[in-house]
Amino acid sequence: MKIERHDTAARMSKVVVHGDTVYLAGIVADNPKGKNTAEQTKSILGLIDGFLAKAGTDKSKLLSANIWITDMANFAEMNAVWDAWVSPGNTPARATVEAKLAAPDYKVEIMVVAGR
Repeated sequence: MKIERHDTAARMSKVVVHGDTVYLAGIVADNPKGKNTAEQTKSILGLIDGFLAKAGTDKSKLLSANIWITDMANFAEMNAVWDAWVSPGNTPARATVEAKLAAPDYKVEIMVVAGR
């Protein structure tokens, strides 16, 4: 089966397509410095929309989502943005955990898998 890779660098690809399954790497906000959890989540979800479109799919076909957040005190703030974005009736299997992320300015990281 053919494998497609998009936004590929030496370390990783941001999008990998295998058959009709689209895998996104963990996505963080562009320019996160000074942005709160809601702002970062909105930025990330916009990036995810773009990556999914590039792979020929959209958020209505999400299969799973993994979310890492640096402080569970901001869980409701992140969820408010997620709930406004996610496709009604097409919500993915999802897990959210508190974790230290790659850089101190990051508050949220989201990784999704979708069908095409």
